[in-house]
Amino acid sequence: MRRSGFTLIELLVALAIFAVLSLLAYGGLASVLDGSDMASARAVRLGELQRAVTRLADDLAQASARPVRDAFGDPQPALLASSDALELTRGGWRNPTGQARSSLQRVGYALEERTLVRRVWPVLDRAPDSLPLEQRLLTGVSDFSLRFRGDRAGRWESAWPPDGAGPDEARLPLAVEVALELEGFGRITRLVVTGE
Repeated sequence: MRRSGFTLIELLVALAIFAVLSLLAYGGLASVLDGSDMASARAVRLGELQRAVTRLADDLAQASARPVRDAFGDPQPALLASSDALELTRGGWRNPTGQARSSLQRVGYALEERTLVRRVWPVLDRAPDSLPLEQRLLTGVSDFSLRFRGDRAGRWESAWPPDGAGPDEARLPLAVEVALELEGFGRITRLVVTGE
């Protein structure tokens, strides 16, 4: 009487085939999981970028031609900017609790240690002890630059107010070009029409 079953060699061959198929399946699964992790990290980074650019564009779109006084009482223009820093008065500051305060707000942007920082002052005309609240908007920024369209003739300025304007300048540029150089995204440029 002959017994049915597998020989030792048949079992070893079946185990070897199963091991090879398992390694192939694991390699494919690991590749899919790595791709998923990279896509998730990129989506988070893209979300940060969109929030930062939207916040900056909203502030510029709400720009108000209201000059302010700095902590020393010196007049400052409604929008004060160099090629890599920005400070402006903006409108539209919501007041749902009805506090006795202005609907205008002073905000600023600067690049510090490869991080785009937004500052908000609690008052327009500052006292020496008026400190801004800081919000880190975006990390990994290697360059933050601005250009200003001052008139309808198409001239662009690298700073605002343009040369020859007084310190209490209330005039705003027609548009602001914002450019960010980011790790993983390259150069991103956005043109924003100002509030006035």
